[in-house]
Amino acid sequence: MAKTIKDENGNTYVQKKPLYKKLWFWIVVVFAVFIVGGVFGGDSDDTSSGSSSSSKTEQTSKSSSSSTSEKSSSTSESSSSESVSAEFRSALRAAQTYSDTMHMSKKGLYDQLTSEDGEKFPADAAQYAVDHVKADWNKNALETAKTYQEEMDMSTEAIRDQLASADGEQFTQEEADYAVQHLNK
Repeated sequence: MAKTIKDENGNTYVQKKPLYKKLWFWIVVVFAVFIVGGVFGGDSDDTSSGSSSSSKTEQTSKSSSSSTSEKSSSTSESSSSESVSAEFRSALRAAQTYSDTMHMSKKGLYDQLTSEDGEKFPADAAQYAVDHVKADWNKNALETAKTYQEEMDMSTEAIRDQLASADGEQFTQEEADYAVQHLNK
């Protein structure tokens, strides 16, 4: 369902269906995930035992030169990801993709992950993902604001309203203010 938006001059715009709600977008995302997973996710068994032991020596050397905080951080991350269910990890990967490509707000991300029209994750998996996704919410708000400015020619106040609206992007007022303050004028 298309939404209409009025700017400060009384002009009416039709807000198109968000990209993440279009079927072709998900086909492209799934295809890209498979390709990236195949390129970066595969283990190579082609190494010889000599280069394998040399790699282990280099890793040991690098490990011993790292700081204690880096070691404990790395250990806690790997142990926490191992104790999380596959569904929680899937929700987190989906959340990261949405944040990186769609520049969604925290609330918008949660809604997309739990939506019947979206990912259909249970609330606890979605909350885990939102709590653990590596996102700069101010940057996401700014990227979304740039899209509104460039593609819909909206005024800065209309952009601010759309970013913070419960019917819009659902960024916090502070994130919306940050975005508008940092738009190229």
